[in-house]
Amino acid sequence: MTTPAVQLHGLRKVFGARDDAVTAVDSVDLTVGDGEFFAMLGPSGSGKTTVLRMIAGFESPTAGRIELGGRDVTDDPPFDRDVNTVFQDYALFPHMTVVQNVAYGLMVKKVGKAARLARAHQALATVRLEGFESRRPSQLSGGQRQRVALARALVNEPKVLLLDEPLGALDLKLREQMQVELKSIQRDVGITFLFVTHDQEEALTMSDRVAVFNNGRIEQVGTPRDVYERPATAFVAGFVGTSNLLQGQAARELVGKDGVFSVRPEKIRVAASGDGSRGALADGEISAPGRVRDEVYAGAATRYVVRLESGSDFIAVRQNDDRQSDPDRSTGSDPVQRDAAVQLVWRKEHVYEVGGSG
Repeated sequence: MTTPAVQLHGLRKVFGARDDAVTAVDSVDLTVGDGEFFAMLGPSGSGKTTVLRMIAGFESPTAGRIELGGRDVTDDPPFDRDVNTVFQDYALFPHMTVVQNVAYGLMVKKVGKAARLARAHQALATVRLEGFESRRPSQLSGGQRQRVALARALVNEPKVLLLDEPLGALDLKLREQMQVELKSIQRDVGITFLFVTHDQEEALTMSDRVAVFNNGRIEQVGTPRDVYERPATAFVAGFVGTSNLLQGQAARELVGKDGVFSVRPEKIRVAASGDGSRGALADGEISAPGRVRDEVYAGAATRYVVRLESGSDFIAVRQNDDRQSDPDRSTGSDPVQRDAAVQLVWRKEHVYEVGGSG
């Protein structure tokens, strides 16, 4: 059995004196496998970055234990842990060339010049930056600077690479490109990536597994599909993507029992009320009447906010791929517009009981 790359046991961090104490991390247990791309996802102040800093050794835990590769490093200084950290601001030396930046850590470790330059060139090749060795950070784009910071961390050949929102400073298009690049690089080098982000799409796109943080605790750990399709709590259902929650009287009427139930917007079909062309409900379908409060065209999809008769607001998303099959779409008009009476229809298997058996 392979030794986990990272194990956290009852990790706790309290900032401040007794009267003004703030618990940033509260009894976190976590296991990250060797070679895994693992994301720690949560809103600002949820504790994810504090956990990363404790793993790196920049913060000392108030209680608990940290193991790296099976070794207890709880009290070890940062330089004595087999990890490296990539920060959001990259922290490159502006007066150094790219290859000097990458080789700097090896120089501090007194690695010979020929050996450190060879390793620096190899690291730059790994992040697809051959030919950029003599440039300075000011001559690079944001994505290139991010890759230099990544190469500088990889050159030390750590067992675990810690990434603290490294794509946060990039624009949307470049961030999406770098998500693909980072995952590809992680597969190539085969080391464990522990990635902190508040961006749900980023976590779902890149990671093998995700831990969702809230108020210093982990609410759920699972694959991106598990976390999205089978949220363990109402917080996870609402934070990871968009989810409609059914509870109380609405749950009893539409699902047939008490509880909290999640329905994702893309699982819902929007039909104009009284539109006979839509046909009767098929076996296994649920229908709820309502009225469109808002309609937002977003290019690939249209987003509807529908006030149900029960008083709840539901969000439904329809892909804009039906211009050929729906005559009304040929003119760009939408038959389901603001203030229209509609029926929302979804299948029973797309209703997931939050915290239940599904």
